[in-house]
Amino acid sequence: MIGSLRGKIVSKTPPQLTLDVAGVGYELEAPMSTFFHLPAVGQEVQLLTHLVVREDAHLLYAFGTADERRLFRGLLKVSGIGPKIALALLSGISVDAFVLCVQNEDVDALVRVPGIGRKTAERLLVEMRDRFSGTTPGLAPAANAAPASPEAEAYGALVALGYRPAEATRLLKGAGTGTHSTEELIRRALQSAARD
Repeated sequence: MIGSLRGKIVSKTPPQLTLDVAGVGYELEAPMSTFFHLPAVGQEVQLLTHLVVREDAHLLYAFGTADERRLFRGLLKVSGIGPKIALALLSGISVDAFVLCVQNEDVDALVRVPGIGRKTAERLLVEMRDRFSGTTPGLAPAANAAPASPEAEAYGALVALGYRPAEATRLLKGAGTGTHSTEELIRRALQSAARD
């Protein structure tokens, strides 16, 4: 099992990136929450990984935090949830927001994530409920959850408005992430979309 990789970023094309580790290029898929915090191409980064072995492929998924990887692995244990849906969930909602959704049984918030239907959302709530009751080791309890970054919140809002993940990422890059508030990022991204 490959637990983590440290290397230079060769390319970034959400949700995929290539990491050069001692001359070997690893193709990884990562949620948008990880992409927002990646350094520029050519810079070094360390990412936690999860290897999925299928008959036709070995797929490596990358995460910026242990909580993201832990939630990804937990989602894979839910019947009917594969890596693509787990990645979509992590791209559309933060770990802390997901925990809050489960604790509050908020089906509507989960359904707003692209690729998640009502039945899947209900199954997630039922199967994940016990894991997040009270204080869950490794995942911050919702009451103490740190707020999501403005970029992550703006990304979630654009996806909820119906933009594809890659399109939302492009719009946010054009909006000039950095010191802007969530509202300002959304406003700039929507203005950019209207000009396109």
